[in-house]
Formats: sequence, structure tokens, C-alpha cells
Amino acid sequence: MMIKPILSKLVSASVLCAIAMSSQVAQADAIDDIKKSGVLKVAVKADYKPYGFRDPSGAIIGIEPELAKDVADRLGVKVEYVPVVSSNRMQFLEQGKVDLMIATMTDKPDRRKVVSIVDPNYYSSGTNILAPAKYGFKKWEDLKGKPVCGIQGAFYNKKTGKEYGAQIVAFKGTAEAYAALKGGNCVAFVYDDSAIVAKTKDPAWEGYEMPLKTIDDAPWGLAVKLGETKFHELMSDQIKSWHKSGRILELEKKWGVDNTPFALKMHEEYK
Repeated sequence: MMIKPILSKLVSASVLCAIAMSSQVAQADAIDDIKKSGVLKVAVKADYKPYGFRDPSGAIIGIEPELAKDVADRLGVKVEYVPVVSSNRMQFLEQGKVDLMIATMTDKPDRRKVVSIVDPNYYSSGTNILAPAKYGFKKWEDLKGKPVCGIQGAFYNKKTGKEYGAQIVAFKGTAEAYAALKGGNCVAFVYDDSAIVAKTKDPAWEGYEMPLKTIDDAPWGLAVKLGETKFHELMSDQIKSWHKSGRILELEKKWGVDNTPFALKMHEEYK
């Protein structure tokens, strides 16, 4: 009478064990497959100077591509940069088009349900606007009813529109948004303050400013595919190493960015 229940339990235990073993194998596959292929594919920005942009030859360079190269060197493989924009970067990771994503992405709880964002965070930025100085913007409320350029998929579009009354005109990439701003289609471009600061130092943008108080300072998260525990742990160790060594501070200086409070704080914490 007890044979069937016992067999049922044994079968269930065997199934659970098989699932656990297959899960462990899957988790090991990411790093193993990268090493077997000899290439680490990394999603990076190609329109976000100096974090990821194209040089005159078309090659993608910048702070985040250099961080990606560090990871490839650690794994003993070549690096392949895959350009992404805010609206498709997580999908590229989900679909297996890339192994790793280092693409100026703000760390948000809902995004952690889609991709595996690694702790600790590697960078941080806030939200501000780039606007012609002639408009004399002083506070966020000055944008009410005015057309403001934004990027598709950026979390701050909703806040700028809903809380401050701006009329968001969303573009797929920054090149289109910058062109629209210069063309007078928008009075401002709402974006990450880290990128705007770099733009205000560019002679081509003389007469433009970042006039408002930065809001929503938030950390950036790099990510691997959900379930890739082994790769996730390796990247966590890599980020700690960057903070400990001052690598990110070094890259900021190299690419003309003033050392950010976040990078300085993390270096002090981990050194």
C-alpha cells in the first residue's frame, strides 16, 4: 500500500535534483561559452560621449568600452562592442545578442526583474537639461507647456512631463535629440547630467548651459542575463576591483570628466 507514495516521492526528488543540476550547468555556461568562443560581446552606447561614442574611424570608444575591455582581458578573450540605445539594451541581453551590458543604465527595481543587475553599482548620475542660455531657465517648472527633447525608454521622461508639465518629444537616440535641440524643435534636452556636463565643455555647444538643479541622482547598473549566477558573481568582484584600484576615477580623468562624488566615495569605501 505504501509503495506508490514512496515511488512518487523518489521520482519527485530525482526530478528536483535533475532540475538543480541542469540549473548549475546553465549558470556555468555563460563564462564557459564566452571562453570557448573567444569573444565577449558587450552592449555599450555609441552616442553618449564620453561614456561610449564613435571616433572618426567609426570605432566605439569611451569609459564604458574600456571597462568592458577590462572584463574581456580578465576572461582572456577579445571584446566585441555591440551598440545599443536605451529602448533596446535590456532586450539585447535577454535575447542573447550580448553577454554583458554596460550601457549607462539607471538601476531601477523593475529593471532587476528583466536583467540581472550587479551589485555594487559601478557609476551614478542625475537628471538635468541642456538648453540655450537665452531662455534663462531657472527651475524645472519653467519647462511647463514647452517642447522638451527626450530619449525613448528613459525613466525621467515621465517625471519631466507629469510633474513639471513639459511636452516630451522622444527620440530613439541622442544624435536625433541633439539635432532637434539645435534645430529649435525643442527648448531643452532632458538627459543625464554626466553627459550634459561634457557637452557644455564642447566648443560646438557654446551658448548652451545646464541651468537647473540636478534631480534624481541614481546609480547605474551593469547587467548579465537573469540566472547567470557565476557570471554575476565574477562581475561583482570586477566592480569592487574597479572601485578599490581607482580605475573609474582614472578613466574619468582620461576622458575629461571631473571625478564624480559617487566614484570618489566608492573608492574610499573599497580601497
